[in-house]
Amino acid sequence: MKTENKNEIISILESRGTLSSNEIFQALTDSQSLATVKRILSNLEADGIILSKGKARATKYELSPSFQLLKEIDLREYFKKEQDEREIKNNFNFNLITEVLSESQLFTVKEQESLEELHDFFKEKISKLSKTEYNKEMERLAIDLSWKSSQIEGNTYSLLETELLLKEKETAPGKPKQDAIMLLNHKEALNFIIEHSDYIVPITIRGIEDIHSLLIKDLDVDRNIRRGRVGITGTNYTPLDNEYQIREALREMCSVINAKKNVLEKALLTLVLLSYIQAFADGNKRTARIVSNGVLFASGYCPISFRTIDSITYKEAMLVFYELNNISVFKRIFIEQYTFAVKNYF
Repeated sequence: MKTENKNEIISILESRGTLSSNEIFQALTDSQSLATVKRILSNLEADGIILSKGKARATKYELSPSFQLLKEIDLREYFKKEQDEREIKNNFNFNLITEVLSESQLFTVKEQESLEELHDFFKEKISKLSKTEYNKEMERLAIDLSWKSSQIEGNTYSLLETELLLKEKETAPGKPKQDAIMLLNHKEALNFIIEHSDYIVPITIRGIEDIHSLLIKDLDVDRNIRRGRVGITGTNYTPLDNEYQIREALREMCSVINAKKNVLEKALLTLVLLSYIQAFADGNKRTARIVSNGVLFASGYCPISFRTIDSITYKEAMLVFYELNNISVFKRIFIEQYTFAVKNYF
């Protein structure tokens, strides 16, 4: 299926609404057979991008509610506009969780097949490792994850300095004490989910709060769910500011994630939704990365270190989700980082 043909069909449905296959065929500028158009429509429906209504000749097609969620976004183009110029969804969207994400299939059929092949490859690799070899690789991944997750939050330790700190408890000269504490807290939280692999699944508010408490220990951060407003640098998106609504959002999030059968979907949703809800005054994205890895680890999937993702790109992908409720950019990051982890660890 040519990408340009698929995109043109999507554009036609986006501008004209519900159409039959013949109406779509007539609207195409590129000459295609009706059979080819129907095949493209079938693929789009399988990927959850469009819905069909009616039967046989009366069948009509329209974009699915998850279209905006999965529509491809060009990061560079999107961020050409400054914060106050972008047209965004300013407020928290409960329907995104309860109606869109609960019904959406996040990965295409092709993506799912590729991810499952990677999972099979991972299982084959670890089956050949001794316990000592496995633990050594897990330690390496934990160091990389602790470093990158902290770096995304502004931590100044290098990867080598992080390794010395986590292995030898040797702090880097001239670095803030808080940076060392953040890294050590990451290691403790990771050790917890490794030793208690069933604690995160199913996901609960209490489990999330406990992981958050480990991550912000001895840092000047409130460990409880927020009771007031919080702002996010770089965006006009405003998270919920009421403790009871935040708890409701967390409950809905847990319900949707726990109902999903696909482990990788669970992990991806955990990453974006904990960040979107912003349940705590600080440490939300750190908590999201650890809990998401807990979901993967508990089900025997390869954890993700995020080692090769640029911090700015990570943050921009999250802003796209906040502002447009679009997961496509972050999904791409998730797939890339999962692929890297499977191929480079263990």
